[in-house]
Amino acid sequence: MAIKSDRWIRQMALEHGMITPFEERLISKGVISYGLSSYGYDVRVSNRFKIFTNVNATVVDPKQFDPRAFVEFEGEVAIVPPNSFVLGVTVEYFRIPRNILTICLGKSTYARCGIIVNVTPFEPEWEGTATLEISNTTPLPAKIYANE
Repeated sequence: MAIKSDRWIRQMALEHGMITPFEERLISKGVISYGLSSYGYDVRVSNRFKIFTNVNATVVDPKQFDPRAFVEFEGEVAIVPPNSFVLGVTVEYFRIPRNILTICLGKSTYARCGIIVNVTPFEPEWEGTATLEISNTTPLPAKIYANE
């Protein structure tokens, strides 16, 4: 297993477009951090969300998903209902090299607030923006900040 350093990530992003847009340094002042860090890259969630709701009394069925189970929302702050989740998409677009498999983990900043992020691995040669499932495990509404 080879773990790639921040220098390798920077080179692949700048020379091969592995991450676009690419922030060459970690931005953390006044925001939930994003950008290049040692041995990793902190992605951002865009301002487009699908908020899970049960106002239409739908049943969640992974074989036949009912689109009425979500309300589409665009804005700088998404409110995740208690014990619920939202779907988001990364700001960054990825082009994963053939010999690389990546994993994406939730930020500890959110985890300390009961917010859990689930993302499937970015497989070799996968390309696109990543879908983020952001779960609120608390009995209180929770804020998710776009572009952070």
